[in-house]
Amino acid sequence: MSENLPATSREPVFNIPGVLLALIAVLFLVHLGRTWLLTEDGDLQFLVWFAFIPARYDSALLQSLSPSDVIPDGLGPQIWTFITYAFLHADWTHLFVNAIWLLPFGTAVARRFGAFRFAMIFAATSVAGALAHLLTHSGQIVFMIGASGAVSGLMAAAIRFAFQSGGPIEGWRRADASSYLIPAAPLSVALRNPRVMIFVLVWFAMNILFGVGVSVVPGGPQEIAWQTHIGGFLAGLILFPFFDPVGASQHNAAAEDHNDGGDPPFR
Repeated sequence: MSENLPATSREPVFNIPGVLLALIAVLFLVHLGRTWLLTEDGDLQFLVWFAFIPARYDSALLQSLSPSDVIPDGLGPQIWTFITYAFLHADWTHLFVNAIWLLPFGTAVARRFGAFRFAMIFAATSVAGALAHLLTHSGQIVFMIGASGAVSGLMAAAIRFAFQSGGPIEGWRRADASSYLIPAAPLSVALRNPRVMIFVLVWFAMNILFGVGVSVVPGGPQEIAWQTHIGGFLAGLILFPFFDPVGASQHNAAAEDHNDGGDPPFR
């Protein structure tokens, strides 16, 4: 007696989720609008309202500025710039680099999370990156822009499940949709996976080089908000379970299998 099993859907390697395509399209449209529609002064005013500026949260400093240097400090820009800065980029190179990094890691996370959860973790890691920048640049009049903090957060979220046995990196040639939905191990277990640790160590090493002023990207920007990268990355690692649609019970089962000597979540 035979039983018809549901066919396993396959995800083509280059099938980009719609929410990710929409995000990248918005990033490009914003930059196109700034480049083609705004004058230099208009673009500066646009940045004043939507870039993340640590000085915006120092009322004493803002009161001391001359009228021509006034930075809007109302509740609106104090809130929305924690996210809107991620949609702004310094130039086309900056935008293309972030878009290229978004494609692999954003695709993995979007396939697992779905559109709404993907948008939420993008926003959450953007906020975390801005907070890290604010803590390290308090009171400074610097315009921080770019999606790098959120991209770093998506990288961190992706490695929480991508390196597991049967995960999307191991099975990328098969492109099995189920590989994006395997239970993720707890962070304490994930960080014992050699592949995860190598990725994390290399990632932090690159950002430390950014911090000491060494450019590891040919032709890259001279000033890189590496603190924002770290804030977003740590948020992606830590907040992953709060957004993950795979149930907490499955996380616990994966950990129990590992502790009981069963099939480990990594190999």
